[in-house]
Amino acid sequence: MKFLSTSNMDIGVISVRYARALLKGSTEQHIEEQVYNEMQTLAESYIKVPELRRTVDNPMIAKEVKAKLLKSAAGSSSITSMTERLIDLILKEGRENMTQFIANAYVTLYRQQKNITRGKLITAVPVTDSVQQKMLSMVKGRTNGHVEFTTETDPTILGGFILEYDTYRLDTSVKTQLNNIQKKLS
Repeated sequence: MKFLSTSNMDIGVISVRYARALLKGSTEQHIEEQVYNEMQTLAESYIKVPELRRTVDNPMIAKEVKAKLLKSAAGSSSITSMTERLIDLILKEGRENMTQFIANAYVTLYRQQKNITRGKLITAVPVTDSVQQKMLSMVKGRTNGHVEFTTETDPTILGGFILEYDTYRLDTSVKTQLNNIQKKLS
């Protein structure tokens, strides 16, 4: 008996094909934003719950159980019919090992289509709303599109901030400055 192996390149190509078809269908039905939210939730579920991958990829688990699990991981009991059909198709075709990749590919394609940039501000202590709004405005001014902006607190940076968007990263953290000084002294 010969087992077929799917290479990483094949997984990427196949995942993008599924994601493109999903984006096209959801755009035609004007539910692309709902599906976007569901795909984000599904992708995040894979990160937050590592057991999800092991369970979904387990050939001993019935497809009906996997379908319920994936539909639940995509949000709630009221996901779009488009997402339900995608999950059913993935399971029918035996592509459950690609589910997370398909979800991530959809999110990426949707953001490209809608000109959405992700931005993140990391600080040692929580920032005020006005500081967050100033940073968001700065990123919007540089990207000329919609920005999904999050803030994160990381006490290990000691002070300053780290601002990330697209491929840009501005790191003014005290931790990085101390590390740079230490490198120069070594």
